[in-house]
Formats: sequence, C-alpha cells, structure tokens
Amino acid sequence: MSTKVQIVFYSMYGHIYQMAEAVAEGVRSAGAEAEVLRVAELAPDEVLEKSGAKQAQAAFAHVPVITPDKLAEADAVIFGTPTRFGMMAAQMRNFLDQTGGIWAQGKLIGKVGSVFISTGTQHGGQETTITSFHTTLLHHGMVIVGLPYSEKGLSRMDEITGGTPYGASTLAGGDGSRQPSANELELARHQGRRVAEIATRLKTTH
Repeated sequence: MSTKVQIVFYSMYGHIYQMAEAVAEGVRSAGAEAEVLRVAELAPDEVLEKSGAKQAQAAFAHVPVITPDKLAEADAVIFGTPTRFGMMAAQMRNFLDQTGGIWAQGKLIGKVGSVFISTGTQHGGQETTITSFHTTLLHHGMVIVGLPYSEKGLSRMDEITGGTPYGASTLAGGDGSRQPSANELELARHQGRRVAEIATRLKTTH
C-alpha cells in the first residue's frame, strides 16, 4: 500500500495554493500518494470580494474542504498557511482547534508533520510561523520534518527568496503581487519529497 500524504492548506490570494501544488509534485516524485485539501474559509464573502481574495480563490475552489477526522487517514500531513503577524492564519488555527477528538484518540501519533508558509515581506515571521505551528503538531505526537541545508536553494544570496530550514516559504510582497519564485517552488517540491520518503520509511518499519 502506497504512502498517503495530505497537503492541507489555507490560501487567501493563491500563493500558498501554488506552493501546495509544488509540494504535491514532490510527494508524487517519491512514489507516494498526494491529496491536496483546503481548510474552510471564515471571512465573509463581502470582505473577500472587497479585498480581491474572492476572485483569487476561484482558482482553487475545486479543492475539497477537509474535515478534522480525515487527517487520521494520512501517513503524513504537510500544512500550508499564510502568516498573520508572525503566526498562522485564523482559518488554519480554527481548523486545528477542531482536532481535539482525534487528539484524544491519539490518531496522529507517529505520523509525519511538516509546514510551509508565505509572508508579505522578507522578515514577516517566516520562521516564527512555522516553529509556533510545530507546537500543535508536537501535542498530536507527530514526527516533525523540516528542510535541511542539503537543499542548496536555502543558501542562495543572488536573489530575494523565501526558504527556511523549518520549511519552504514564499514572499507575497506588500500588495500580494509577487508570485512564488522558481527557487521557492523547488524548495516546496524538495520538502514534499523529503516528507514522503521519511513517511514511507517509518511506515515500512512498523
């Protein structure tokens, strides 16, 4: 039976969705099954329309909305979220706050967990968002996987780029106009592949 990896994301303007698709490519390149899922939106339609997010979200409206119990079906879960003041977006926090039932049953213990994110600026909380997200994963007993410096794209100095040892990241720009770069998407693929490979090893040793 193939390793099952869920990529669970929240995206407002599509940056994290693009990264999620790249993560899924990496998962599949390792011979694992990738399922891309999104968490429910909380903002009212009028707010989304006024900000332009409603139009952007149409690009991934076809992606199924996940329910907390579905997490238990995966061997690994890679979460993606934009940053809000150095922490995860409320939509993702709301979803995680609904996982008490599977936490009580220990459904995620021993599964691989990983995180990728986006920020508006270079120093907009890329690392704090990921490491604070890890706290929830540790409460669930998950095995955290990051992105090691063997990935050369983390050390690039010839361009402005996201990418941390804790997980892949992208920079959206102050107005959201910047799109994920080739380097950022490649780092996301590496993260997906690494998670899938480690999850497969863990699965085959149990």
